[in-house]
Amino acid sequence: MPSTTAITVSQLSRLIGLPGAPAIVDVRVDDDYNADPRLLPASSRRHFKTVQAWAADFAGSRVAVVCQKGQKLSQGVAAWLRHEGIAAESLEGGFEAWRDAKGLLVRTDKMPPRDHKSRTVWVTRARPKVDRIACPWLIRRFIDPGAVFLFVEAAEVAAAADRFQAVPFDIDDVFWSHRGERCTFDTMIEEFGLESEPLDRLAMIVRAADTASLDLAPQAAGFLAASLGLSRMFRDDLEQLQAGMLLYDAFFRWCRDATEETHNWPSAGKPA
Repeated sequence: MPSTTAITVSQLSRLIGLPGAPAIVDVRVDDDYNADPRLLPASSRRHFKTVQAWAADFAGSRVAVVCQKGQKLSQGVAAWLRHEGIAAESLEGGFEAWRDAKGLLVRTDKMPPRDHKSRTVWVTRARPKVDRIACPWLIRRFIDPGAVFLFVEAAEVAAAADRFQAVPFDIDDVFWSHRGERCTFDTMIEEFGLESEPLDRLAMIVRAADTASLDLAPQAAGFLAASLGLSRMFRDDLEQLQAGMLLYDAFFRWCRDATEETHNWPSAGKPA
């Protein structure tokens, strides 16, 4: 009989990258984590022994708990979270089952440090159009759901990064930026180890729209038009980012699930 307190690898993989995905908590012991220091997308590391202290951070959330094999640690933590009124499940088979099923795993060697609230902090130029919305979408859906984004004048990005311990992106002469004909979104997918058919397909559309190479993807012209329209609708960059998340969610879902689907309004035929 299927467990009512566990989520399978296939079930969780269908939720990764979507706005309704559960919060993923990695409670592997240090030895197991150090042996393979990758993380499931958008997951955070927590110590199982201190679950009483951090459980409240996930109040109102759905949580998937991951340990090495899906046994005592993840099941115990999930049970404690449920005791606190939090909808929590353990990942069946744990990290090993996810890894063996070739699930997406985020490389952590390039992961920025986190602030005192365990958030990554990023800074870029104000008035985003394409890449500067694409990258925050990727980060919030696959790296850090609580990431903070600062939009400042182009001339102030470096100074703001220094003063606020933020990671600069999509500007010249920084690590997280364009490389040759590939844009910053491509760089993040590569460096975080997120290469996959849906994200690679989305990256092609983003690259085409961001680099005026609309012939690369037939969806690029419409995508660029929607992006530019959003930039004109909102004066506040964070409001634009929030609205743009839905655009990227929709295109990611199309890239993952709907590329073969067509839509037409067939004629009912000539009247008799």
